[in-house]
Amino acid sequence: MRSALLRCLREQGIYVLIWTVIGLFFSSQSLTQRAFSRDPTPPSHYLISWAVGSYTWAFLTPVVLWLGRRFPIERRNWARRMALHLLLSLALDLIQLAIEAEILFRIGVFPSVMKSFGMAFGFMLILGFHPNITTYWIILGIQYTFRYYRRYHEREQQALQLELHASELKTQLVRAHLSALKMQLQPHFLFNTLNAIMVLVRQQKALEAEETLARLSDLLRCVLEDVEAQEVPLRRELEYLQLYLAIEQVRFQDRLRVEISADPAILDAAFPHMALQPIVENAIRHGLGRSSSAGRIQISASRRDGILEVKVQDDGPGLPPGSSLTGRGIGLANTRARLAELYGEAGQLIVDNGPQAGAVVTILLPYHVAAVVSETELLEVHAFEDSAG
Repeated sequence: MRSALLRCLREQGIYVLIWTVIGLFFSSQSLTQRAFSRDPTPPSHYLISWAVGSYTWAFLTPVVLWLGRRFPIERRNWARRMALHLLLSLALDLIQLAIEAEILFRIGVFPSVMKSFGMAFGFMLILGFHPNITTYWIILGIQYTFRYYRRYHEREQQALQLELHASELKTQLVRAHLSALKMQLQPHFLFNTLNAIMVLVRQQKALEAEETLARLSDLLRCVLEDVEAQEVPLRRELEYLQLYLAIEQVRFQDRLRVEISADPAILDAAFPHMALQPIVENAIRHGLGRSSSAGRIQISASRRDGILEVKVQDDGPGLPPGSSLTGRGIGLANTRARLAELYGEAGQLIVDNGPQAGAVVTILLPYHVAAVVSETELLEVHAFEDSAG
């Protein structure tokens, strides 16, 4: 209650201040006319007359604003409301003139033309009727200007909120899609590794099976550290890959040779988490897995013209003529889908035959430095030196 009263008094004070400025402005015009016409009327009469008229309007302004809120002019009823406000402006015009005439008559301003209330009212009616009508509509127009501006601003804010909400939903949807693709890869790799361990157990290779389980545990522990990350530094991705290759080394022993070459200057580049593993797994399956002889896999990473290029090449039989690995395999398909989600058309996965033998998978994506991640635990790489040597 008290806050409402204070707000009302503050608004009324603003109206009084505005009308004081208006009264002083127009009274200066009357005083200038008096000086040129040599009017004997005391200057104070003009000042008092304008002050009474201005302050009367200062206290009637809230009434006009209330009428504007109570009977708003809208598109569906503009004709009726315009007619209503015309009648209200006439009524308020007469009320204001009557109040002003009574006050001026009582204090004896302009005594030659205001000898009675009737003469004062008639005099004020001649001078103030049209300006008062104009004043009513000006106040109403200013109110509607602020109202429409406020509505426009509110609609703009709502539009921004909706756009922000839609953007957040889109981001969440993309993140969920990426997470789903990533989660599909991890069980895929896990099932393949567990199947390899079962084969080792059936072959009564207990030591190899135990070693594979230990290295699988190391890999899963490290992967879980970045389970929510979509991008990691390239060096971290290569460390994951080394742990995976250590597992494959147990299966293939001396038949698997891996060469990794990466410019140290680009090891901080951002790379999709767990994107190399399915590609290397695919190279082992289609290259080394189809041959009884030893096989070699070359992994290289370089930067050229703002593009990070990572290649995985095997020396296996390569792609049959007229065929492609573009659409086959959950690993390549999901990796291609993740690149599209993360980088749009700038992320590419190209599968082709090598210049001499085998297949080459090339990943192209925009080069940028990965966000710094806190490493609470060092990655352990067991026996990779032998596998990559």
